[in-house]
Amino acid sequence: MSMKHVPAIVAVLASLAAPVAAHERAVVFPDTPDGEVILAADLHTHSVFSDGAVWPSIRVEEAHRDGLSVMAVTEHLEYQPHKADIPNPDRNRSYGVAIESLVKAQYRGLLVINGAEVTRDQPYGHINAVFVEDANALLTSDPRDAIEAAHAQGAFVFVNHPDWLPQQPDGVARLSGYQKQLIADGLLQGIEVANGTMDGLSEHALQIALDHNLTVLGNSDIHGLVDWTHDAGHDGRRPMTLVLAADRSEEAFKKALFDGRTVAWYHDQLMGREENVQAVVRSCLSLLPEAFDGKTSVLAVTIKNACPVNFTLQNIGEQTFQNVNDTISIDRNGETKVQVRMSKATDSVALAFDVLNTQIGYRKTLPTTLTADVPPTLSVPSR
Repeated sequence: MSMKHVPAIVAVLASLAAPVAAHERAVVFPDTPDGEVILAADLHTHSVFSDGAVWPSIRVEEAHRDGLSVMAVTEHLEYQPHKADIPNPDRNRSYGVAIESLVKAQYRGLLVINGAEVTRDQPYGHINAVFVEDANALLTSDPRDAIEAAHAQGAFVFVNHPDWLPQQPDGVARLSGYQKQLIADGLLQGIEVANGTMDGLSEHALQIALDHNLTVLGNSDIHGLVDWTHDAGHDGRRPMTLVLAADRSEEAFKKALFDGRTVAWYHDQLMGREENVQAVVRSCLSLLPEAFDGKTSVLAVTIKNACPVNFTLQNIGEQTFQNVNDTISIDRNGETKVQVRMSKATDSVALAFDVLNTQIGYRKTLPTTLTADVPPTLSVPSR
């Protein structure tokens, strides 16, 4: 397939996007309270065209099964261990194969974008560029030239696995002076705080993102099969980036990336800027109180979870619970009923929690307050 025809094909497919589950294990999130859509993306994947173990068409089918909205093809530019068997010199070829399979399968709601991984030792590290028009232009002797070529194409550029043990033996994510200069020069916009191949979550990388105004990302960096690596056939999930976009278009997705409207999701952990994590949590959790029974001041409240994430909440409010302790679990797409000691009948209820499966800074969880109106009922008898 000629690369000059790919953008038109992608545009047609993107225009077919619809908020429907593509498979029984597909992830679906409600819109945020402000009306943004939550798009699941994986912006770091590999196939046999670099050091992966599968053909690009498998990557596309996996993304469809997982209900992703966006998948990026990001082969290593310099590292080509299969080149004796797959000697194609075109660094866009993997993307071309992926698009051919996407068109053939007619998967609705999945956008596949072109990218590349600039693969160098420290102090350069591994850096991904997505929304690349021509990956061949990034295959340069000087890594900065590669990043500048990506920038010239309007690409979104981010640091991969900054806590990777072969390059950070203590497991602590940190930026090199070279990477800091890229940020200062406007050439670097994001950083991975979760990486599936390294099986790592990095609270240090999250703090780096906050300190340097970088977009927070969670990606699979998948090389083998998603089902095997992340037990996806048994309720496992690959790491993903949840992108809070104005709509489901490619333009809105890309703008949200550059604006930093993202949350990293891995192993039920949600990591990101406080306002972004708060938006996702508020889209997921809601209170459904019953009416007071007119006999007691204990209020029955159902906490509903409309998302494919298991939540753990720690009660930090004044009210205590009659039937459970202060640590509450709400299963994905499930609900938990609590009996709240209210002291008197009220027309509204507000429950304050720390969301323990979130991080909004170094070792810092999200506080949130869930509110709802209470249906009218008889007054509570005086004591």
